[in-house]
Amino acid sequence: MGANVDTRSSPPPRKRLRTEGASTAQQANQTPRLFAPFRALGLITNSVPFVLQTRSHKGATDGPRIHLVTCLGKAWAMWEGGKMGLLFVGPDAPMPIASMAMDGNAVWVSSGPYVIKYLRGKEVERLANPLESSLTHILIFGKQLLALTDDGSRMLVWDTENGELQTTIQFEPGFTAIMIHHPATYLNKVLVASSQGSMQLWNIRTQTLIHTFAAASLLTSPSNTTSTAITALARSPAIDVVGIGFSSGEISVYDIRADERLMRMVMQDGGIRALSFRSDGHPILATASSTGHIALWDLNSGGRLLHLVRGAHDGAVTALEWVPGQPVLISSGEDNSVKQWLFDSPTDAPRLLKFRSGHHAPPHLIRYYGEDGKQILTASRDRSLRCTSVVRDSRSFELSQGSLAKKATNLSIPITSLKFPPISALSYSTTRSKDWDDILTAHTDEAVARTWTMKDKRLGKHVFTVMGEKKKGVAVGSVKAVCVTACGNFGIAASSTGVINMYNMQSGILRRTFDVGACPSNVPSRFRPTTNGKKKEERCITGLASDALDRVLVASTLDGTINFFDFHTAALEHTLVLPSSAVSITLHRDSGLLAVICDDLIVRIVDIETRRIVRELGGFRGRVLDLTFSPDSRWLVTTSMDSIIRTFDIPTGRLIDLFRTSSVATSVSFSPTNDFLATSHVDSVGVYLWANRAQYSEVSFQSIVEEDVVDVSLPSMQGVAEDEALDALSALTVQEQPTDVFVTPPQLDGDLVTLTLLPRSRWQALLNLEVIQQRNKPKEPPKQPEKAPFFLPTLPGVEPRFALEQKKAEEKKKKETRRLQRAAGSTESVFFKKLSEAHESDSSDYEDFFNYAKALSPAAMDLELRALVTIDAMQMFLAALTCRLRSHRDFEAVQTFMNVFLRLHGDVLASNAELQHDLEILAEAQRKESERLLELLASSLGTLGFVRDTM
Repeated sequence: MGANVDTRSSPPPRKRLRTEGASTAQQANQTPRLFAPFRALGLITNSVPFVLQTRSHKGATDGPRIHLVTCLGKAWAMWEGGKMGLLFVGPDAPMPIASMAMDGNAVWVSSGPYVIKYLRGKEVERLANPLESSLTHILIFGKQLLALTDDGSRMLVWDTENGELQTTIQFEPGFTAIMIHHPATYLNKVLVASSQGSMQLWNIRTQTLIHTFAAASLLTSPSNTTSTAITALARSPAIDVVGIGFSSGEISVYDIRADERLMRMVMQDGGIRALSFRSDGHPILATASSTGHIALWDLNSGGRLLHLVRGAHDGAVTALEWVPGQPVLISSGEDNSVKQWLFDSPTDAPRLLKFRSGHHAPPHLIRYYGEDGKQILTASRDRSLRCTSVVRDSRSFELSQGSLAKKATNLSIPITSLKFPPISALSYSTTRSKDWDDILTAHTDEAVARTWTMKDKRLGKHVFTVMGEKKKGVAVGSVKAVCVTACGNFGIAASSTGVINMYNMQSGILRRTFDVGACPSNVPSRFRPTTNGKKKEERCITGLASDALDRVLVASTLDGTINFFDFHTAALEHTLVLPSSAVSITLHRDSGLLAVICDDLIVRIVDIETRRIVRELGGFRGRVLDLTFSPDSRWLVTTSMDSIIRTFDIPTGRLIDLFRTSSVATSVSFSPTNDFLATSHVDSVGVYLWANRAQYSEVSFQSIVEEDVVDVSLPSMQGVAEDEALDALSALTVQEQPTDVFVTPPQLDGDLVTLTLLPRSRWQALLNLEVIQQRNKPKEPPKQPEKAPFFLPTLPGVEPRFALEQKKAEEKKKKETRRLQRAAGSTESVFFKKLSEAHESDSSDYEDFFNYAKALSPAAMDLELRALVTIDAMQMFLAALTCRLRSHRDFEAVQTFMNVFLRLHGDVLASNAELQHDLEILAEAQRKESERLLELLASSLGTLGFVRDTM
């Protein structure tokens, strides 16, 4: 084996958090410091039936527009039926939504004891139940709104125009109302269905019970022991006829006027969840069961079964609706999907036309795919692998596992039973994604790893097995870890028996085998694998990782070792023994940091270059489930069973952020663009995004303690919560800005002299500007060529002569020049304005004035100094030079300005007595500053000479 075993018994000491000031570390607002709730992805619908609305516009040639409203828990979403595109999402209601209805542009929902009205996604009205009990079913009935209480004993009637409660109808004991239905053409009358299997016809205006339909007349043989509840009601195209579905699977087509049952059908698999009559002229009834099947019945043939779509949904079907006037059936199910079925002919079986779906079981493994941060790979217990788009919901899709629908139909079994077991490990590389398979997955209790191709959105060509040395051709153990190298050429799979095989991703050929060998002797006995006789001990591999250059392969084992292999020779080079079992590992390839989740509730970070533990991160109160690095490897985000998401600063090893969610986060993934953190949770089928505040504002990375945890609700699908989160990004700014030690101050010390740092040529050019201009003066002035007009005027005569009006043009030009000169003379320059403002404000250093003066060119500065012709202007400039000398700044600039100014205006300064005092003050400041500068230079030269002589 020849491996070097790290025999150090004691790990490096952990870094402790400082406890002083912990009482003052409470946050001002109950929001995370680093992450703000942004939005949820992958939510389509739940168990609440959707609402269908069709709108026909005058002159439209593409048929009526279809709008669907689906429930997302506390929020609702509106979809456009043509392309199943998401239009907008409503804000969160105070409690989960129980029922929905549409009235024109308004959307009504019942949430707890409230009925809320939305217009364009904004809440405009809220009606409250005076009994403070929850409301279950609502119905828009003209200008009235009907609602049932959760106990089924009362029906409340509101006026939708003024929001007043008009009346309350009390049902008799033994009648538990669960559903309201309005038969066509029935004025002021509604049908109320009960959980006992009976119905009542009520007049809302007079509040009277008209008729009771007993369960015995609705059902063929009602049960004497248990009541058969009515679970679905549907309006038929025929007057007085309704469809009734029961929890026993029986369907009745009933004439409520004659109180007579016309037809009876039965679905064998589960109770009826939804009914819908076709309305385009074909007498067909569609029914859906609680097992996900959809049945089509021919009413002309006495209710003969036309087709049975098995496994139309992977869960119970919650709603069925025929599009009015079209051979299209829309269904929704508890599997988080909405589907449209097209009937090419009245007798043909339907085919799936369009759909929008997501996971119907909570995802347990999520990873960002690619480097653009626009796609997330999600694996769920529903045995599917999906790609969820961060940019647009319509771009999300499920990676195909083959033609399972046809097989399931032939075998009469659910599609889910034909899918692969849930994914337990996932790895990918986008380097060669356009050439061959780029994703590798391991599945629960399976001895093979499978490849996938993102380009073709389907299962790949190869299956990688893990086989032992003695029993060739027989799969041994189950795959526990997979890894795709950074180059995308190799896929590595490791098993629970310690076998590590490397395959070529393009050809699927076995290229190399790595052997972890026997368990090191210094591994604690409680972690050592058990051996039976002569059988070789089996060391379970829990994680695989390869570096960015394919030099090192790292494998972790359940007995608490990190094994480093040479990638090319497969030799075991080093084994690092951990104090606890290694559950999983995650490698940040750019930095070479390996994060190891250990069984003792500690996350250890290993440097794969030095192969030593460099950080130990603790404080967890539950098992660590997943972790992810930030793209720059500065942060490590973890999730654990205590439902807290923690963020550690790796360089300091300190905890800088933590927040508690309402449910445990099973997996986390950081966006490669550093803008979002994605999480999945145990009780939701969606993927939740958290915006990185540090990407948009300045955040203080001070260490915090566990007591600073804040409770945060999960992001909403969209709407008000998202807007508040975005506002929070701009609102979060650090009040006390830390000083930047890398910024040079304007002056290091008050006793030193600071220069302008401008080139010496700038001041030399200003001092010798007249010489430079005289040297650059041309020998003769340039002559402007005569410009001939396009049409030359000629004078009469034998010889052609041209008439040019030169004198008039010259006179006009002279007049314009004088006007411009007068206008220019009446305006003040920026130089003089800044000088006046600084003098009036009694500035001590004339900072703005000198910054502007230093930015002028030598010629412009010379012109400005010549323009100082008044006594007041000269006094202000002399005062500016004096103040700048006393501030010990811009010494060479002040000397240059003083030289040029005295040379230009020396005679004026000597002949005016009012300027003598200012000149004396300037001369004294100049003398003191020159002496200080000479002393500093002499001291520096002496020190330099001493050092030079002694070296």
